[in-house]
Amino acid sequence: MHRNTDSLRVDVVDPSAYTPPYDHALCAALARAGADVRLQTSRFAYADAPPPAGYRRVERFYRRGAAAAGSRRRFAAKLAQHAPDMLRYARAGAPHADIVHFQWLTIQPLDVHLLPRTGAPLVLTAHDVLPREPRRGQLAAQRRLYDRVDAVVVHSEHGRDRLVDALGVDPAKVHVIAHGAFEHLTHVPGARPLPAELAAVEKPVVLCFGLLRPYKGIDVLLDAWRQAQPDAELWIVGMPRMDIAQLRAQAPASVRWVPRFVADDEIAAYFERADLVVLPYREIDQSGVLFTALAFGSPLLISDIGGFGEVAAQGAAALVAPGDAGALAAELHRLLGDARARAALARGARRAAAAHYSWDAIAHRHIELYERLARR
Repeated sequence: MHRNTDSLRVDVVDPSAYTPPYDHALCAALARAGADVRLQTSRFAYADAPPPAGYRRVERFYRRGAAAAGSRRRFAAKLAQHAPDMLRYARAGAPHADIVHFQWLTIQPLDVHLLPRTGAPLVLTAHDVLPREPRRGQLAAQRRLYDRVDAVVVHSEHGRDRLVDALGVDPAKVHVIAHGAFEHLTHVPGARPLPAELAAVEKPVVLCFGLLRPYKGIDVLLDAWRQAQPDAELWIVGMPRMDIAQLRAQAPASVRWVPRFVADDEIAAYFERADLVVLPYREIDQSGVLFTALAFGSPLLISDIGGFGEVAAQGAAALVAPGDAGALAAELHRLLGDARARAALARGARRAAAAHYSWDAIAHRHIELYERLARR
């Protein structure tokens, strides 16, 4: 899907490098469509970011300070550099772009005053449509931020409704463009195998993958696992962003934990081994883990929350009510005992990844939006 958009200069801006897989997939797809793309970001602290494919990566933000990832010292260094770096980008970077597309703006009360004023249209992707557990004044600041940009991209109709209904954002400003399946993760050079102790497992494997946070429903999953008592193993894999000591202590012996960051070259081994991927979230709009599973054609069992139902409507996932451990246990039991049902979900996932959630189709939608904004 190649378009004659050589004159369209697009800056994709993710100051904190929150979502390198998404940034890479979007930038690469925009470049394939003919746009001149720069990814304006910072160094990803946990691993090497994907190498640019047809676009340029400029590590413009937070260049001072090399404290450990996730440490308070690193956070303080970033906070001190945020305003100067945003202002420097507004002066020296943004004037060379026809479209400035921010992926994350996390200091809302400050960022609304730091956005470029070069005349280039500003786009913001609302990955988190509304702040979770918002601090005092944060929702109002988020609303001002949405008012300040020219267009807001959301990944689901559910997300659009929340922006319009909960924050009163102008419906004409909100554009639903799907999240894409992370196909590039299926062919990362030098992919590593599973650790030996996991590779030796012969039972079916249910995988719960991604950063461990309270809203992800790990406690609900463990309750359901105890109820279901399947002849299988549950692997909970990802870096903790909460205290998991009590959850680990109370977990059945059939639960294995890999509580660390998993780099791109390890991801394939986990998803290709999994017989079922489960995302028991309490709240979400869309999830990068879900779109990783789609790319690998993994059978999915997910909460009926946020935009997840729109993915299930593509035949790519089974749904369960959020927070209902009994219902989750019943679905775990059903799917682990029905290979044909899992195979049907896997086929649905592959179809959805190749069509509705294809990055080339998503890039086309973005470029249509950029061109409309640029013509204004």
